Amino acid sequence: LKVEVILGKEAKTITIRDIGIGMTGDEVMKYINEIAFSGATEFVEKYKDKDANSIIGHFGLGFYSAFMAADKVNIRTLSHKEGSQAVQWESDGTPEYTITEIEKTTRGTDIVLFVSEDAAEYLEEARLSTVLNKYCKFLPVDIIFGEKSEFNDDPSGEKDEEGNVKKIESKVPNILNNTQPAWIKKPADLSTEDYKSFYNELYPFTDEPLFHIHLNVDYPFNLTGILYFPKLKNNVEVQKNKIQLYSNQVFITDSVENIVPDFLTLLHGVIDSPDIPLNVSRSYLQSDSNVKKISSYITKKVADKLAQMFKNDRADFEAKWDDIKVFIQYGILSDTKFEEKAEKFNLLKDTEGNYFTAEEYKEAVKDNQTDKNDKLVYLYTHNVEEHHSIIESAKEKGYSVLVMDSPLDSHVITKLEQKLSVSFARVDADTIDKLITKDEELPSKLSKEEEETLQPVFEATVDKEKFTVQFESLSETEKPVLITQSEFIRRMKEQQALGGGMQMMGNFPEMFNLVVNNNHPLISKILNESDAAKKESLAKQAIDLALLSNGMLKGASLTNFINRSLNLID
Repeated sequence: LKVEVILGKEAKTITIRDIGIGMTGDEVMKYINEIAFSGATEFVEKYKDKDANSIIGHFGLGFYSAFMAADKVNIRTLSHKEGSQAVQWESDGTPEYTITEIEKTTRGTDIVLFVSEDAAEYLEEARLSTVLNKYCKFLPVDIIFGEKSEFNDDPSGEKDEEGNVKKIESKVPNILNNTQPAWIKKPADLSTEDYKSFYNELYPFTDEPLFHIHLNVDYPFNLTGILYFPKLKNNVEVQKNKIQLYSNQVFITDSVENIVPDFLTLLHGVIDSPDIPLNVSRSYLQSDSNVKKISSYITKKVADKLAQMFKNDRADFEAKWDDIKVFIQYGILSDTKFEEKAEKFNLLKDTEGNYFTAEEYKEAVKDNQTDKNDKLVYLYTHNVEEHHSIIESAKEKGYSVLVMDSPLDSHVITKLEQKLSVSFARVDADTIDKLITKDEELPSKLSKEEEETLQPVFEATVDKEKFTVQFESLSETEKPVLITQSEFIRRMKEQQALGGGMQMMGNFPEMFNLVVNNNHPLISKILNESDAAKKESLAKQAIDLALLSNGMLKGASLTNFINRSLNLID
């Protein structure tokens, strides 16, 4: 069996030819005139009580689509039944038609589309080839479109100037499709290279996937397929709509949001199931019992695969973590059943490159990072380079700092705080001593009166609507001035920006704390400086150093800082 697509550019026709069972004149009358032309609405109503996935592709209903691209359609057919007469049916899409007897020597059917001006693009070989490749890529019957060149050794053995046997070019049918795709085969019959090769067939010129999951179930529904984990990094959106849905190797769609949970749409690959209804709306798909079962099965299969990988080879799983973290977090946030299973393999990573499960990390830091109120605090950074100096200060105190650089981390942190009864604090949310408060408090080298004297000096050099100046007693080795931002406000703004439902936080201005370290020698020097201009210059320099360490000093302010630094060196 085969289907051939023939492009007739001059005649402006596209012919779809098969060598199947064909039709008799009576069958043409029944399936084309009585059913296809009776109206789609009437047809669906007539068969609404039939099996949900049985009507598409049956009884000529899809024949209507021919007139979306053609002004006129011919059907030329000869039945396989002995003694049958070949007939031609012709219509311009109205209820008017003609049936005539014709000469045809081979069984099967030709459907000839006389392409309309509006659909003239399909008379271009490249455009038609693209459509055929998309929709026929894995059909179980050979689909032929034109010819291709094939080069074989010259049977005579004649050699070229370099001593190699000459190649003879011959034309062979151009078969577009792979009738035996990997997903219909047994996993035992496929190697790792076979899976990679199939991925390249699906997505040419892309990076290799991290790993795959082969789906194969025949009860309580039929489902086969292969899902691949691409390297996601921190990309949530760009990778979507890469899973292709098939029904018995017939391409249906690459928009599978209503068939698999939303977080699984980050995966790539193929799902093939004849039990997904194809004749109904998306809203019906969501409530269909088979769709729900399939969705739950795929979620469980993916979670089990991840748990198995973590258990069997933790080092390899950790090496892949940065590439799959966003997927796992997305699943935790959007699917309760996946969240429960993910407790086994969801990891936390610290700035030293160590990985922990939630329970492991709690045990590792609880003794040192429990504050005076018996609250366990997890410190984290969204950018190791940007927060380098603060992270070093935390490490000097023996604290661990987590790396939370995913776009979903602000939501994940809130969920983990509730689940683990801990508090997360970004290292720049306050001074380290304030983030994890202990019983001991350092004495201040400045009196209240001296703080009040310095307050206007620092306020004069900053935007008071953006920065709040406050004085704290920190270690002499800590920076003279630090910039911090409220954990609560910053996190709410991040969640709102990502669509977390915190719309009111969009009105919050960017606000920071400018913390002056009472015990740093530079602050005492500024206090005792008698020259007002120099006092202001030193204060400004200390503030700019803090802004610079937070990546907040730019433009003219950065230029002024450089010039001032040169003057101070002189």
